[in-house]
Amino acid sequence: MAAVLALALATSGCLVGPDYSRPSVETPLAFKQGGAREDSVAHVASRKGWRAARPNDGAERGDWWRVFRDPALDRLIRLVDVDNQNLRVSVATYDQARGFVAQARAALFPTVIGAPSIARSRSLGSERTSVSLQGQASWELDLFGRIRRTIASEVATAQATAADLAAVRLAIQSEIATNYLTLRYQDSLQRLLNETVEAYRKSLAIAENQYNVGVAARSDVITAQTQLQTTQAQAIAVGLQRAIFEHAIATLVGRPPSELSLPVGSLPTRPPAVPVGIPSDLLERRPDIAQAERNVQAQSEQIGVAVAAFYPTVTLSASGGFSGVTSNGVFSAVNQVWSIAANGSQVFFDGGARSAVVQVARAAYEASVATYRQTVLTAFGEVENGLAGVRILARQQAAQDQAVVLARRAVEITLNEYRAGTQNFTTVVTAQAIALNNEVSALQVRLNRFTTAVSLIRALGGGWDVRSLPTQDALILVQLPIDGGSAVRTDE
Repeated sequence: MAAVLALALATSGCLVGPDYSRPSVETPLAFKQGGAREDSVAHVASRKGWRAARPNDGAERGDWWRVFRDPALDRLIRLVDVDNQNLRVSVATYDQARGFVAQARAALFPTVIGAPSIARSRSLGSERTSVSLQGQASWELDLFGRIRRTIASEVATAQATAADLAAVRLAIQSEIATNYLTLRYQDSLQRLLNETVEAYRKSLAIAENQYNVGVAARSDVITAQTQLQTTQAQAIAVGLQRAIFEHAIATLVGRPPSELSLPVGSLPTRPPAVPVGIPSDLLERRPDIAQAERNVQAQSEQIGVAVAAFYPTVTLSASGGFSGVTSNGVFSAVNQVWSIAANGSQVFFDGGARSAVVQVARAAYEASVATYRQTVLTAFGEVENGLAGVRILARQQAAQDQAVVLARRAVEITLNEYRAGTQNFTTVVTAQAIALNNEVSALQVRLNRFTTAVSLIRALGGGWDVRSLPTQDALILVQLPIDGGSAVRTDE
């Protein structure tokens, strides 16, 4: 027995199978579409309340949506951690993963079973009472690291689940922000159409006056009335779209639509600047990349588990206690029983089953590596798309705003010419339609700039980085709550 224990201690550090190292990925030195210079990122972010992540930066960051400086949006997004049911599913999944870590870790320790019993019997006219107070213990020695590899795999899986939780939270937050900004676009569109309706009422009055003095045809009045009614119908339709987005926001914050009512607001003129940083930072800032990388380690550790099956297993067992009739005294020396044993097992032939398991584990690992690299490529593509959108939409808005100015001027000129009798009403209607289309297009470009900013922030990982993941020690040493409560952080 002493020799077996000595062997266990001597080989406790033996781990078969590959040791994990993060797969290499191609990382560009700079984003193709550009972005904030490295020395200006901190300055820009400090003014906006949000800053780029640095893997070695230990300071906490603020909530990413605060760059929009909208208290209503801030209140809505903070409700996500309270009542969003999809997020609660992810929290429960993370708690389950923590349970699997604890379950795997338990295999490192002996299993102790108590088996007391009492019996009353009668034979040949005499009665007697037998009592057994015995315990059993068994312990599988982790000589070749199968249990430790399993624990490491479960830890990596739990970390991947925590990263998935962060990704779900970020997706919900960005969806709320996008819906909220779109709702504000509907408010601004409603205001624009209402103002346009009033302008068309004035045009109708001018056409009626011109008709009454005999300098305009009746068709001018009909055309003006048609234009007014059409725009009024468009203004009414905006209310439905606003209601749809308001209801969607209510669902995302976990409230019935009847319990959420957002006051009318407006879409701001310019979106906030988004600090970008350098491409290599993206590997530390995206929860989906962290999830994919943690899945790679989980699969790598499974290879070690599969390889350990080729090596022998050694189990120590012991039992002891008191067993006998009570007439001798329950705890008397004559009733004392005990046993100690050690046994091992080694598979010599299994028809290639263990080799097949190793092959399966290696294939799963290669698949997870490919998924990780594809996730990184997708992330770079999303950031490039966001940067291109920020740059190009800014130029488009400048051109569109100039078009709005010119269109308004054209309406003013043609309306004055119509009053003077030098221009027909068709020209006025055409100029007004062009002006309204340009106003609506300008609003749409503004909305696109804001939603692109949200998409870019999400592509950059929001306010998250890998430091938010639970550490291996935290997952292994933490005690699971008896009441099943979650220990997951809600400030990731």
